[in-house]
Amino acid sequence: QVQLQESGPGLVKPSQTLSLTCTVSGGSITTTQNYWSWIRQPPGKGLEWMGVISYTGNTVYSPPLKSRTSISRDTSKNQFTLQLRSVTPEDTAVYYCVRDGPGLPLYWGKGTLVTVSS
Repeated sequence: QVQLQESGPGLVKPSQTLSLTCTVSGGSITTTQNYWSWIRQPPGKGLEWMGVISYTGNTVYSPPLKSRTSISRDTSKNQFTLQLRSVTPEDTAVYYCVRDGPGLPLYWGKGTLVTVSS
């Protein structure tokens, strides 16, 4: 069974870059038709899809966040990472990494709370 674990700082200052890593076990991030996303949920609000990196390394980003977001991967460590630049308090949220793919079960990490505050 695929397992995902988010890691990174829980507190980021405004204007800085938020960086999170998702470590995957029980499966490879290069397995065909596997897609690896970042999704966040601000306090009291709904889920927001941020972007995805495919098993080939191609990326797609949510248009509202595209200018500030980068998703990359390290296949040797079976990890993928999120960078969100120029953060504001509105970026405070629980951040999840997720595995998706056609006909595949949806697997979520447990999520990690990132607070943007000075």
